[in-house]
Amino acid sequence: MIAGLLWLLGCQLVGEVVVRLLDVTVPGPVVGMVLLLAVLRVRHLDDEHPVVVTGTRLLDHLQLLFVPAGVGVVAYAALLRDHAAGLTLALVGSWLAGLLVVVGTITLLARRRAVDD
Repeated sequence: MIAGLLWLLGCQLVGEVVVRLLDVTVPGPVVGMVLLLAVLRVRHLDDEHPVVVTGTRLLDHLQLLFVPAGVGVVAYAALLRDHAAGLTLALVGSWLAGLLVVVGTITLLARRRAVDD
């Protein structure tokens, strides 16, 4: 488990360093996650590798990572209530935009596949 955590934290650290050096607006953990994906794709690790086992265990207990967010919602309930209309519009709008992007991507890929077949 320690080796797997070192892999995950090491990729996050490299992501943070890259973001700070290049001064980009992407979060460091996102860059680290993409780096981890690239490493995993190149190395073709089996299911017993420490990073795979650690990732699986973390995903099994993912709900614990949402506790701080839930506390924040309760602590700022009054502020959220005051801005409920704007927040609702932003949430629905971003959901709709994401849905349209997925539909567009699937349509484009389906057309490409039909042309290839």
